[in-house]
Amino acid sequence: LLPLSLGLFQGALLLFFALFVTYDKPSVREEDANLVASQLYGIFPFFQDIQVMLVVGLGLLLTFLPRYGLSALTHNFLLFNFSTQWALVLQGLLHHFQHGQVHLDLHNLLTAEFAAVTVLISVGAVLGRTSPCQLFLVAACEVPVYLTSEWVIVTRLGVLDVGGTITIHVFSCYFGLAVSKALFGAAQRPVHPKETPTPRSDLQSLVGMLILWVFWPSFVAVLCQPGDAQHRAILNTLLAMSASAVTTVVASSLLERDGKLSPGHLQNGSLAGGVAIGVVADMAMPPVAALALGSLSAVACVLGFRFLTPLLARKLALQDQCGIHNLHGLPGILGAAASTVAILVASEDASGSHFSQVSPVGGNGSEVAGEPWGARGAGRQALCQAAGLAVAVGGSLLAGLLTGATLRLPCLAQPPERLGFNDSLYFKIQDQAESLGPRGTTREGALALKERV
Repeated sequence: LLPLSLGLFQGALLLFFALFVTYDKPSVREEDANLVASQLYGIFPFFQDIQVMLVVGLGLLLTFLPRYGLSALTHNFLLFNFSTQWALVLQGLLHHFQHGQVHLDLHNLLTAEFAAVTVLISVGAVLGRTSPCQLFLVAACEVPVYLTSEWVIVTRLGVLDVGGTITIHVFSCYFGLAVSKALFGAAQRPVHPKETPTPRSDLQSLVGMLILWVFWPSFVAVLCQPGDAQHRAILNTLLAMSASAVTTVVASSLLERDGKLSPGHLQNGSLAGGVAIGVVADMAMPPVAALALGSLSAVACVLGFRFLTPLLARKLALQDQCGIHNLHGLPGILGAAASTVAILVASEDASGSHFSQVSPVGGNGSEVAGEPWGARGAGRQALCQAAGLAVAVGGSLLAGLLTGATLRLPCLAQPPERLGFNDSLYFKIQDQAESLGPRGTTREGALALKERV
């Protein structure tokens, strides 16, 4: 089913691109050509950083499962490409279809990758317990729902969220948790013997965290207005993430009697500041606010791993394999709350505040240039921020439950619980092939795999 469905998808995409997709015509005037070149040189370094984040950094972050690292890296890479292409098709039909053609540029590709991010985050909740067919179905369902949710939140409600805190992180978190709940039901599952990280797998995951940490400011600032707004976004993101890294060490040490660090806390809590700051990154606020938000988000993340995740597993039988609720959900909600406070405080600033933001997927967003927030306007915008959060949580939960129920179809080949978290189900492992010898048969290979699992 997997090669057949992916082959049909790629074939259909080739046909769609052949019939409808084209590039803009080359600029004839020298001034226009120089403008295009300037815009390309401005956005391409950010674009490269984001590619490294999603393909290398996030892929390595998911390798904390010792016997599932090859699958985690590969499935992350394939889902990224599948979701990006699927988002390009949908965005082209919805936003860029003019005179029978879809005009493709780097900005369109970048915003399609933002849609793919939601899938990569969501599948973290069910990592290791699902088949590739199930993961690709999650991507096929989530991308159109995300595009709809983002359009409602940013274009219709006018929510300010340049870094995707609400539209990407909160949405993808609760979509993934809803998928997990609908797929696994109410049965509480014991810890799988292959689920416990090893020092080597934790080290690989920590390297992934470091890569994400270094390049995260590019993810937040890439769609900000060039100039002051983009400059503020980079600085605020760096401050928030620096504070979250230090605070994670403090919180993790205090929670352990011997003062030792938890690798899981460090891998996730250090990134929490980047999640929370996205919604307010380009707003005019003092540097201390970014530091405070980074510290609070790290504390929320660590406490979530320590207390909330076991509680949800015990009371609701909720499976959250990668702890996406602690890294994306809790800091995302904290960031949304911070945005309402920042807007209300800015309305009382006599010097005014400058806001100029662009939607993560190209919507018109909400712009107020060089004018102070009035009390009435600020209150309305603060309500919009809260409404956007409610839409992201409610819409993602409903869509995730429906998607999770669909994943229970027998044809999608969900692996049995005892065979989960194992690369051998999906990859030809070299040491196994060598152990069988040249006369090994398929039956012998199956028996060897069964014994090893």
